[in-house]
Amino acid sequence: MKRIFILLPLLLTGLLASAQQKSLRELQQAFVDLRFGMFIHFGMPTYSTEDWPDPDMPVSAFAPTKLVCQQWAKAAKSAGMTYGCLTTKHHSGFCIWDTKTTDYCSMKSPARIDVVRQYVDAFRQEGLGVMLYFSILDTHHRIRPGHIKPEHTKFIKAQLKELLTKYGDITALIIDGWDAPWSRISYDDISFPEIYAYIKSLQPNCLVMDLNAAKYPREALFYTDIKSYEQGAGQKISTSENRLPALACLPLQRTWFWKESMPTDCLRDVRWIVEENIRPYNEAYCNFILNVAPNRDGQMDANALEALRRIGQIWHHEGPTKPVPECDAPITQRNIAKHCPTEYSWSYDYGIGDFACDDDFSSAWTSHPSVAEPWWEVDLRGKHTISLVSIMEQTNGNIQSYRLEYKKGKRWYTLFEGIVPECRVKQHRFAPVNAEKVRITVTRHHGTVALTEVGIY
Repeated sequence: MKRIFILLPLLLTGLLASAQQKSLRELQQAFVDLRFGMFIHFGMPTYSTEDWPDPDMPVSAFAPTKLVCQQWAKAAKSAGMTYGCLTTKHHSGFCIWDTKTTDYCSMKSPARIDVVRQYVDAFRQEGLGVMLYFSILDTHHRIRPGHIKPEHTKFIKAQLKELLTKYGDITALIIDGWDAPWSRISYDDISFPEIYAYIKSLQPNCLVMDLNAAKYPREALFYTDIKSYEQGAGQKISTSENRLPALACLPLQRTWFWKESMPTDCLRDVRWIVEENIRPYNEAYCNFILNVAPNRDGQMDANALEALRRIGQIWHHEGPTKPVPECDAPITQRNIAKHCPTEYSWSYDYGIGDFACDDDFSSAWTSHPSVAEPWWEVDLRGKHTISLVSIMEQTNGNIQSYRLEYKKGKRWYTLFEGIVPECRVKQHRFAPVNAEKVRITVTRHHGTVALTEVGIY
């Protein structure tokens, strides 16, 4: 009987946690319904002339003397924003929380301050949501191309554990510096499936957003719960065609981190921010986040505060947005087909079969026009358990029907055969099977058959 009374609270706790866990679709809708938030780039780059400072810049350089995060929160609220997102660690690796993983952090600076703690407390006090930004690329700790070691994954997980267990519920984690042409750290170097699963194990309701829209097609969620667009890097969301839960970000000032000219700089036009960004994006299932950079004292400049106040005069949160359309679940596993050997029917010119699994969505296997039923096949280099195949066309709608098969031993088995929807990215999810090869045979088409990328997971 005593053991029953001991176990009962534990069981009730587990049931309560399970009851509170939300579906991904609920979380995506809730995120889009937030409409408008504040990005806050603050850290070691604030004390440099560059957003990418010397990664060995001394800890003593970080010296805010008047840090009052309540000012940030009140400024966000004045603009009608509903949440904030703070850069806990940018690309040069300086941490602005009380971390035990490194001495390269704000607690070891002359300020001896946990900025993340002050930030989350201040924003929650104003009734605002809390999100965090975290960079995988870390040039100070040598988490960069050519230097990746197994212990780096342990290091990253230790830092994420601190952020996701010491500061309460985190609405979303925005990840940067991963699988980008400029960071050159792939999802294999630092395993995306491992990090994604680890984040969800710590906080199941925390959305994971990787800033990867530049590489992946806009029609599907690849390695992110929310499609993210960094407008300053040329990533522009289509307000007429977007059907995914999305985030678009842009700085109010000329750069992400504070620079000495900013107190007197002309900032982005307030009406343009509202009329050309917040309103049209909200109508396109997109949450807009505006960056405001605190200065070296740790406070926001007067001109930035005034711009936020004026935004709040002409824009007001109108409640939930319209429902986000149904969409496929995010792809979060490693693409087994990447760089595997292929066979295929006659291709056109240089568009050979390898282009369909080269992890590059700008290239494509292109069938020769004379082939009536083009086929493409990939050898998975051994037996693998698979449950998802994604197929992306170069041109929407040219492929009308196909047969999808997998090979086990000497026999081919059909996973799908028939007419396919007119969309560029087609996903097939099925009960797990053991496969050695996968083959696609196009049975009906018009125009050019071209596959930019086939993913097998």
